[in-house]
Amino acid sequence: MLKLPQYSRKDLLMLFWAVLPLSLVINFIIYERGYVTQPRILIFATLITFSVVGASALIYRTIGQAFRQRFPRDADFFKRTMLLIFLFLLTSALIIFGLFSIYGSVGLLPGSGYENKFTWVYLLIGIVVIFFAFLNEGIFSFDRWKNELEETENLKVAYKQSQLMGLKSQVNPHFLFNSLNSLSGLIQEDTARAEKFLDEMSRVYRYMLRNEETQLVTLATELQFIRSYFSLLKARYNEAIELHLDITEEDKGKRLPPLSLQVIIENALFQNKTARDSPLVIQIASSEGEAIMITNNVQRKVMTEIVEYEAGLDNLVKRYQLMNQLPVKIEEEATVRRIWLPLIMNTEEVAV
Repeated sequence: MLKLPQYSRKDLLMLFWAVLPLSLVINFIIYERGYVTQPRILIFATLITFSVVGASALIYRTIGQAFRQRFPRDADFFKRTMLLIFLFLLTSALIIFGLFSIYGSVGLLPGSGYENKFTWVYLLIGIVVIFFAFLNEGIFSFDRWKNELEETENLKVAYKQSQLMGLKSQVNPHFLFNSLNSLSGLIQEDTARAEKFLDEMSRVYRYMLRNEETQLVTLATELQFIRSYFSLLKARYNEAIELHLDITEEDKGKRLPPLSLQVIIENALFQNKTARDSPLVIQIASSEGEAIMITNNVQRKVMTEIVEYEAGLDNLVKRYQLMNQLPVKIEEEATVRRIWLPLIMNTEEVAV
């Protein structure tokens, strides 16, 4: 559907000052010195021409808007501009013919030789509309640049919010408290397991802190972190959670934002019940070389409070938007949820 251009008072004022001189020049071409020596022609011809040219300018603007919507890509520049000029010139011929017809109907048309005047007026209007076509292209490019700049700024804000949310989740007091509780219990029961748990815990927090400002890591690095992270969860949930990995060697060299998998796993734990006889099963698998698919069975639990895990998943989606990558796809059914996380190639590897 065509979206008509919107005009502010400033736009209409600029249009007035552009149309008035053009109207005067057109009438000077048609009437020459008689335009200023005959008051009747000066008044009526100016009003008629100003109205016709002003309406024409609005028509040209609408046509330009339609072409911007129909051919929006940079690759369409030549096609868009040439078609626009052709249509402008055709419209101009019809408008000038209409203007001369109006002059004839009110008795303002010169007695003879006006055919010659028609040619000169058309030549003048042709130059103006060609200029207008390129001006329209310039306005279109400027508006698009301004919109892209605004969108980039908005995405930067979203990215900063994502960083803050990620930082909050990294030092999440609930996770730290639960980890320390698990460690305390293991120290009393099994010192060897407690030592291993402490080692994995140090790996997890070292990874979180070192990648606070990092944009991308390899999938292999992220999986190494997830194994350590999941071992902490396993110490708490025991047989109530399971993790299965099915990643190709080729995909392990591709990249993704750090802590992405942690955000998704935390979100799954937050939303679903866990029990030994009906464990929460999470699977991370390669998906056609372009993404990894994170799947979990759905065992909805009653939510009694709002936690930041939902916001963490939303911010992960926004982070992919910021990087101009394929979108994160989320598909949820009655018994299973699938999340496709795109993998990123051809970027500088980030050491961990």
